[in-house]
Amino acid sequence: MMKLKKVLLGMVAAAAVVALTACGSDKKASPDKYLDKIKDKGTLTVAMNPEFAPFEFQMIKDGKNTIVGSDVDMANAIGKALGVKVKFQSMDFNNVLASVESGKADIAISGISATPERKKAYDFSTPYYTANNVMIVKKSDLTKLDKLTAFKGKKVAAQKGTVQETVVTDQIKSAELVSLTKNGQMINELKNGTVNGVVFEEPIAKAYVASNSDLAIVDAIKFDSSKSDSYAIAMPKNAGKLKTEIDKVITQLKNEGKIDQFVKTNFELSQKAK
Repeated sequence: MMKLKKVLLGMVAAAAVVALTACGSDKKASPDKYLDKIKDKGTLTVAMNPEFAPFEFQMIKDGKNTIVGSDVDMANAIGKALGVKVKFQSMDFNNVLASVESGKADIAISGISATPERKKAYDFSTPYYTANNVMIVKKSDLTKLDKLTAFKGKKVAAQKGTVQETVVTDQIKSAELVSLTKNGQMINELKNGTVNGVVFEEPIAKAYVASNSDLAIVDAIKFDSSKSDSYAIAMPKNAGKLKTEIDKVITQLKNEGKIDQFVKTNFELSQKAK
């Protein structure tokens, strides 16, 4: 009996060693986990809020409503480098990051700023574009609302869940923040006088002003955008080799001047799509 017990105990110990070894290999494999998942299914699923021309917007292409933009071009370049197809999921901006966390999307590309708070929950790529924040007002108000102090007691809109909300609360303390879900809604509220100004990233602001002759950017207003307005791709925490591969593509695109070209080309496209 004693011998049998020893044999049994030895088998249990061996099984424990095997289990621990398996756990160890799981941990070793974890840097590949997200990249392997994408390659296994053959698709990179990208969460996106297509309301940020020229970065991502919708237009009729070959008779179909299609998401296009410079971020779309960049995502397609990443998909090509990974050897997979790219699938875009359209949603409100405040759901874009959540879809990565829940696993519904592999990555999120939507003019996302890699803030310190967001970095606690997500990994971010190397920055691919830096934009300044600007104020849009009605052209008829341009001489009256030409400095931040002029917005005392005024309503300023920013998209819900974006860095621009913080820009308003931190840098225009005397104004009232109005958080809205959609960019188009903010433009409509500005045009009908419900809000007095809207804070946007500069390329997006230029696209709206170019297609709305009654709006203007207040050139005299300068925001501090140095801390948070570099755009980066969001991915799950501890993304490992997925981040490494995405960073390689972004670095190459930047070195070749292709991202700036994507932005320029898609700005022109956004004007034709109006």
